[in-house]
Amino acid sequence: MDRIRIVGGNQLNGEIHISGAKNAALPLMIASLLTEEPLVLVNVPRLADVKQLERILENHGVDIAVHGRRRGDTEMGGQRITFTASDIVDTTAPYELVSTMRASFWVIGPLLAREGHAKVSLPGGCAIGTRPVDFYLDGLRQLGAEIEIDAGYVLARAPGGRLKGASVRFPKVSVGATHVVMMAATLAQGTTTIENAALEPEVTNLAECLVAMGAKISGIGTGRLVIEGVEKLDGAIHEVVPDRIETGTYAFAAAMTGGEVFLRNARPELLQSALDVLVRTGVDVTAERGGLRIKRNGNGIMPVDVETDPFPGFPTDLQAQFMALMARSSGVSAIKETIFENRFMHVAELARFGANIHVDGQTATVTGVPELKGAQVMATDLRASVSLVIAGLAARGETVVNRIYHLDRGFERLENKLSRCGAEIERIAG
Repeated sequence: MDRIRIVGGNQLNGEIHISGAKNAALPLMIASLLTEEPLVLVNVPRLADVKQLERILENHGVDIAVHGRRRGDTEMGGQRITFTASDIVDTTAPYELVSTMRASFWVIGPLLAREGHAKVSLPGGCAIGTRPVDFYLDGLRQLGAEIEIDAGYVLARAPGGRLKGASVRFPKVSVGATHVVMMAATLAQGTTTIENAALEPEVTNLAECLVAMGAKISGIGTGRLVIEGVEKLDGAIHEVVPDRIETGTYAFAAAMTGGEVFLRNARPELLQSALDVLVRTGVDVTAERGGLRIKRNGNGIMPVDVETDPFPGFPTDLQAQFMALMARSSGVSAIKETIFENRFMHVAELARFGANIHVDGQTATVTGVPELKGAQVMATDLRASVSLVIAGLAARGETVVNRIYHLDRGFERLENKLSRCGAEIERIAG
């Protein structure tokens, strides 16, 4: 199993190209099931999760064509991929495919909307709390779906072959449920209203793509979406939004190590709350044409308290990375996790660097230390694994991060991007 070896202590200086967002690319790929015409996605990241979803979509009969670079495309630019679901050949998403990635469960919305029935395995993926799919299923039930669970599979059927518009209100903000119900509603008969919809940029990105495909959606970017169902959707060309989590991750890495990094393609409006927090730690953050410049001033890292919240609040997907930064702060900070109940698995691994972190319920209290020391550590989930990389970049001596298949799920060419900026980092095969 591959590992990453890091020798810490180098500043990061240079430019990092921000890839397309995994969390936007996956629902956009799934949206291809809604139309028999080609959906062309631009700026798709090269990630293990993307490849896995391609396999799932191919199982349903989607033809996938990856295009070569065009004139003017850079080496670090994302892929251009065409997805064509002329015929849905199978409405079953089997356990062996869905179990590896949670987002693959979202195929239930388009399959049900277009074909009138679906059989989808209950999901797997990162072990971050329970993350139940109740909201997804309740939303589909309100659109008229008949749903039962049998032997680990969700069996869903639209009576008469078509879903019906309805008023859906989520008891709690859920990105996945918003994706699923919104996609399903585009082909439903009548009008659907989604209340307490997620505001995340990835949801907006999907909604804009659906509109380009002929869907009628109003309220995009707000907590209330109104979707007027149409008979069919068309093909479209759509760009995957830049990855705000990758942007934040590299911004925190630059803050941790010192130096000056330009994050090309970064869009600050997608993670303003995290950038505001970063400024409070004593880092200069400047929006420039084409991206974002991160520069650590000569002072130490100031402690800042944060609480994770749905967008536009501080993202839960940056909590682990921020904790690594706070481990080197000049005081005490409190980090409260409000989204996932089991998202402090990285604490024990950060402690191996010498970090001083105490967890009480949903709150981690981090007392900064003058120095972290390299260590053998193990990744527990996607975002936790990159927090260990950030700690390793600043730690004295050698760090080895094991089980990095988690990293490959969500960070494109991580070691390449960091080494170009002066980090001593390499992948060790085997």
